Amino acid sequence: ATKSPISPFKARALTESGIAQTVQDYVTCASLAEQAGYDGVEVMGSEGYLISQFLCRRTNHRKDGFGGESLENRAKFPLDIVRGIRQSTSSDFIIIFRLSLLDLVEGGLNWQECLQLATWLEQAGATILNSGIGWHEARVPTIATSVPRGAFVQPTRLLKEANVTALPLVSTNRINNPDTAESILASGASDLVSMARPFLADPDFVTKAQEGRANEINTCIACNQACLDHAFLGKTASCLVNPRACHETQVSLDPLPESERLSLGVIGAGPAGCAFAIAAAQKGHKVTLYDAQSSIGGQFHMAKRVPGKEEFHETLRYFEVQLAKHGVRLEMNTSISVDDMAQDTSTQKWIVATGVDPRDAKIPGSEGNPNVFSYIDVLKHNAMVGDKVAIIGAGGIGFDVAEFLLHPGDDGGKDKRANDVSIEEWWDEWGVDPTNKVAGGLRKDDDTSKDHSSSSSSKPTRQLYLLQRKKGKVGAGLGKTTGWIHRATLTKSNSVEMLNGVTYDMVDENGNLHITNKKGEKEVLDVDSVVVCAGQLEHRVLEEQAASIPELKEKVYTIGGAFLAGELDAKRAIDMGTRLAVSIHKPEVVPGKHIFQSEAGSEEKMMTMLRKMM
Repeated sequence: ATKSPISPFKARALTESGIAQTVQDYVTCASLAEQAGYDGVEVMGSEGYLISQFLCRRTNHRKDGFGGESLENRAKFPLDIVRGIRQSTSSDFIIIFRLSLLDLVEGGLNWQECLQLATWLEQAGATILNSGIGWHEARVPTIATSVPRGAFVQPTRLLKEANVTALPLVSTNRINNPDTAESILASGASDLVSMARPFLADPDFVTKAQEGRANEINTCIACNQACLDHAFLGKTASCLVNPRACHETQVSLDPLPESERLSLGVIGAGPAGCAFAIAAAQKGHKVTLYDAQSSIGGQFHMAKRVPGKEEFHETLRYFEVQLAKHGVRLEMNTSISVDDMAQDTSTQKWIVATGVDPRDAKIPGSEGNPNVFSYIDVLKHNAMVGDKVAIIGAGGIGFDVAEFLLHPGDDGGKDKRANDVSIEEWWDEWGVDPTNKVAGGLRKDDDTSKDHSSSSSSKPTRQLYLLQRKKGKVGAGLGKTTGWIHRATLTKSNSVEMLNGVTYDMVDENGNLHITNKKGEKEVLDVDSVVVCAGQLEHRVLEEQAASIPELKEKVYTIGGAFLAGELDAKRAIDMGTRLAVSIHKPEVVPGKHIFQSEAGSEEKMMTMLRKMM
């Protein structure tokens, strides 16, 4: 038996009677689904789950009729499942089989095996073939935001062109907008497209596309922070850009009676402020949104500039469209003081979403030093940093700054959009062979079939140090399903040295950073620039000033980063703003008792208990 690197448990080999029982379990489940009124089921034959483990030499080490070098033996388990379902359901019951066309692990299926399986699955009674891409333990990202749109259509296209099956084929992975879907179908790459997370982001995706309202779609940004990250922790899955997902009964946007509607002022048009303003306007409140900047979005304007986060443009577009649609009055280039708030007697409640300020790392020699910059200087103001850079702080912002600085062609001028990202360059960067020439679809280091010299992503011109005070793994606090991608990207660049357990001693007049390393030894990092990403502090000036004004202090509600800075947590900010908007009209919702979140479900409680026991 084998053990997956992402599971705490070692597998055990099924007995032949266990295999027969498992086949019957699949069949029973499908039969019950039909009885319950479902039109069909999808059999998960990919992503490294049980069926994949039977199909691939990587994990199938059996010596009986279900294993060995023979694909016919290894395919017996999934084919028995499909035949059993077909025999136990009506002829028009849909059986979708998700066939892994690109395992992205060594010892995966090769292309000839994929073609043979497609033929056998049709003969066994499958109705549709979906495309599986990558095992969960693969060290190639398959669905994260850094993966270009439609990056894995090619294997499905090749299966279509092979003409080994008449079954409809489905393209999948990183298809998140109507134009991408339509271009895939129009090209003949597949007959259907598959989407999942985009429907968490916007359950009305299809309706809006059909009605020509694609600009109103709340686009999935593929961040994984509230869907997959939650699922792996036993939390209820939801969506960063749509916190109502899977919480619809808790977060109702049904309009309020006229008597309960308020006049609200929102200060700060970042993610928290925009989310509140839109949801409050949907509830029927009269909302005015103020911001000192010329456009909405707050720190999302910095995030969208980071390579691999181009999808953040879409959330800004969605906010703009929804603010206009729901009649939110925008007052940009407008700074609001506490005196303005006190004198405005028509506004019944104020929502303060003024965000965060960068934390001063208080390193001797840094103040006033022209070689020391904040992350805002770099990501927002295009500070001219040098070719050798020390980044202080290895949280999400530190990694973002490192990604940004590794791409010198992207640190000025027009920001890239999601459709500008090259699929071919991304394949080169991650060593993907979409033709699956080598079993598993991973290109060998000596594969010279393509000229990779044109890939700009492979030529970083800067040398970076990414430093943190903590002694643990650098970037340990990054997303559960995406943190490894950020670390791998920087590691593969061969241009980033990550150091933990560092004490920052001083920055000298030449910009060099003096540190004490984790061994207690003094070092001088010969760098041109130091970029400080040492966390944030809540910007609470208005809340603090309002507290001394009796007629105002009970009308001020702080949300988002201004309430709790931490890492720049857009998931928390958007959820906080949306949930407050739903309840702001209630008399019991007063400052200090205005933060709401979903309760832990039974699965989350069970997972927490299991982690304590292990």
